[in-house]
Amino acid sequence: MTSFRYRNTDSEMMDNPDVSMQTLRMVFEDINTSNRLLGGSSITVGKVRELVRECPKQQYTIVDMGCGDGDTMRVLAKYFRKANIAVELIGLDLSDKAIAIGRELSVNFPEISFIKQDVLTLNPLDFKCHILLCTLTMHHFSNEQIPVFLSKFIKLATIGVVVNDLQRSALAYYLFKGFSAIFIKTKIAKHDGLISIKSGFTKKDLIAFSKNLHQVRHTINWKFAFRYVWVIRTSRLNQSNE
Repeated sequence: MTSFRYRNTDSEMMDNPDVSMQTLRMVFEDINTSNRLLGGSSITVGKVRELVRECPKQQYTIVDMGCGDGDTMRVLAKYFRKANIAVELIGLDLSDKAIAIGRELSVNFPEISFIKQDVLTLNPLDFKCHILLCTLTMHHFSNEQIPVFLSKFIKLATIGVVVNDLQRSALAYYLFKGFSAIFIKTKIAKHDGLISIKSGFTKKDLIAFSKNLHQVRHTINWKFAFRYVWVIRTSRLNQSNE
């Protein structure tokens, strides 16, 4: 019987640097399909829209930590184009292959760029942004590592941070087995999807992390398809018109 009391510590297959470019491309296609069907992308876009409404500007810089192939940034680019708001979207990822795939897929999005970066060694002085995204990235890290980069995130983002990640739940785990049998093509995505759920979070977990982040405001909400969206509004909102 699979236990969901504690977060999983097993690594995911897609994190193996030996995975081929073609295989990784297919895995990202599966992940992006799941996000669209289960509303993952729309959750992130919705929270970005909230922050934009709260802090109106003529131009925004948004950093996506652990951006993968950049699918979320392309969705956001389309939103900002439609809203007629200038935006610079910067994707950071540790995988050279993911960045190469992202650049290929984003060739028609000049507002998107990619940088190789380990979030654990990130220097907040090297980047500046208004909004920082962390979508389906945090569950790849241990409970000891997460506070390290969260403290950096709130220094980097002058408006807010949007964390969108999975709920650790037995129901989510077994429902995903059925979903993946129909909609997921690759063995890696099927395997890693289950590992990701076991590596996900309860609301109690997220509240515990939030207590280490001071002088910011938090909202943590459960969303359909077993997601939590955690919005961290930074203490520098009065500087957002810089």
